[in-house]
Amino acid sequence: MTDQFSQEELKQMASEWLPGHRVPQRFRIHTDTTDFFRVEYDDVALLGGKAFLIRHNAKEHRFGLDDEVKFWVKRAINLHDGSLRVIKLVFYEEFVREIGGMEFRCFRSPEKEARILDFTTGHENFMQGYSVKDETGNIVRVLDFIRGETLDLHIRNLKMSHQTYFYEVFPSVLNHFMGCIEAIHFIHELGETHGDIRRDHILIDKDTGRYLWIDFDYNSHQRRNIFGYDLFGLGNILTFLVGMGDITPVDLKREEHPALDRLSEDDLNIVFKNRFVNLRRIYPYIPESLNRVLMHFSMGADRFYEHTDQLIEDLEKFRGGKE
Repeated sequence: MTDQFSQEELKQMASEWLPGHRVPQRFRIHTDTTDFFRVEYDDVALLGGKAFLIRHNAKEHRFGLDDEVKFWVKRAINLHDGSLRVIKLVFYEEFVREIGGMEFRCFRSPEKEARILDFTTGHENFMQGYSVKDETGNIVRVLDFIRGETLDLHIRNLKMSHQTYFYEVFPSVLNHFMGCIEAIHFIHELGETHGDIRRDHILIDKDTGRYLWIDFDYNSHQRRNIFGYDLFGLGNILTFLVGMGDITPVDLKREEHPALDRLSEDDLNIVFKNRFVNLRRIYPYIPESLNRVLMHFSMGADRFYEHTDQLIEDLEKFRGGKE
């Protein structure tokens, strides 16, 4: 299979998309991507009869850790049409997380991400792409490159008071996020989960303004409710959006905010126990109907959402002005 394209053919293809001095004199060709550390800059990956020129490893911004390298995720140029692509190679990891007394076993599943890519072809709230097997059977995902910023960076970069944000910006943000929740409902109805719902796993497409879910190769097992992990993730994002960022005890103490005396452990996030979800006590203009939704994700909650349609229904009540 390595002789599918000669070195001269690859050089000619690459020269259509790169300046002459940037075209390698010889390419290292990969048909087996098992060892993703070996797939490096200026190499060529042959996948499904197409040649992809590997560029940089992808980097991830997460919880203040800027530029965390993901060695199994490569940016690449499709040498057949010059389009930018993201190539996700097979990488397995597993961990256990406990939330609200429930234990979730989480693990990466390329097969599951491949299924969702197939199910969501053309869906406006999911990254687009396809899967292909390399010559040893590894399920590689070939994704469209999305130009845009993550939702968390978009919110963090806003320069205004919370009150101005809540009345002038948040309604539009919530409308877009509701589309994301409905997209998760769509895959839940198919018996699938996203598996790693975080605010940096929503990209805002620079060209269309659409909110797009990315990185859904995690899967999770929980005997009581397979959708629970996704729902807690949606609650974390919603709280972040309502608060225009995370609101922590340290923040309130630094500001000598009077609300600190009215808050308790029951008002903290059940997943991230250093973040408040009872935001109405900090921002009294937040309607009770919205705050009740947030409190489903608090340490003091006596019941949680079990299905996305319950969350959607309560948010629709808030948007409809119902208390």
